[in-house]
Amino acid sequence: VVGYAIDPSKPAVDQLEECLTGCHLVLVPAGVPRKPGMTRDDLFNINAGIAKGLVDACAKYCPDAVIGLIVNPVNSIVPAMAEIYKKKGLDHMKIIGVTSLDIVRANKFVAEITGESPADVEVPVIGGHAGVTIMPVFSQDKIAATIPADKIPALDTRTQDGGTEVVEAKAGKGSATLSMAYSGARFGSKVLAGLAGTPTDEYCYLASSVTELPYFSSKVTFGPGGVKEVHGIGTLNSYEQNRLEEAKAQLKKEIEKGLEYAATC
Repeated sequence: VVGYAIDPSKPAVDQLEECLTGCHLVLVPAGVPRKPGMTRDDLFNINAGIAKGLVDACAKYCPDAVIGLIVNPVNSIVPAMAEIYKKKGLDHMKIIGVTSLDIVRANKFVAEITGESPADVEVPVIGGHAGVTIMPVFSQDKIAATIPADKIPALDTRTQDGGTEVVEAKAGKGSATLSMAYSGARFGSKVLAGLAGTPTDEYCYLASSVTELPYFSSKVTFGPGGVKEVHGIGTLNSYEQNRLEEAKAQLKKEIEKGLEYAATC
């Protein structure tokens, strides 16, 4: 594996031709990490420019590649970059927000409560990738569905706040790096399996018509051309139906922030 280092003071597009040419999948864990007291809005102002530089380079050197964005705030960055791809005449469905970490956390927390292995748990997480927009659907996993209803709200909140929990535990010295690396590898392996001809599912955040919002996270099937199918959200219980409305209300605002950025580019 050849490593490439770029000078951040110069445009990425001028430095990444050799690195990106011929790529089928590009994972972008870029930007500054969140620090205590920093909101995802604060992050957006810094990270949108970083993401745009890398996405512009992908558009030039590997325009057909699937681009997995691990750049916070994902809820705003993905719409911004997808709309920029549209402006370039490229397939905006190649721009995908990696939300696998939310699933990994939900699976782990359910396993802890039930005494089962996380490998046997697969909690769908829909909506977005920040705060209340992170919506684990515990009722759709056979193991998670055995957890008493009165314990679900706290489990829901812990899944939402998993990133903040790590940031605070590290006391300003970083964010969820190891678990994010694992989750990025999980996402990447599933996309690659699809590209290689084996249809493979993963939950992720992308342009969607599943709800009235233009971007949403739900189950996606990857195939040889990238996104093969974006699936619906399935049956929700009454708690989850209420949470969906809460998630959509917040997600709508964060999507709009990304669309506003793209309109200025």
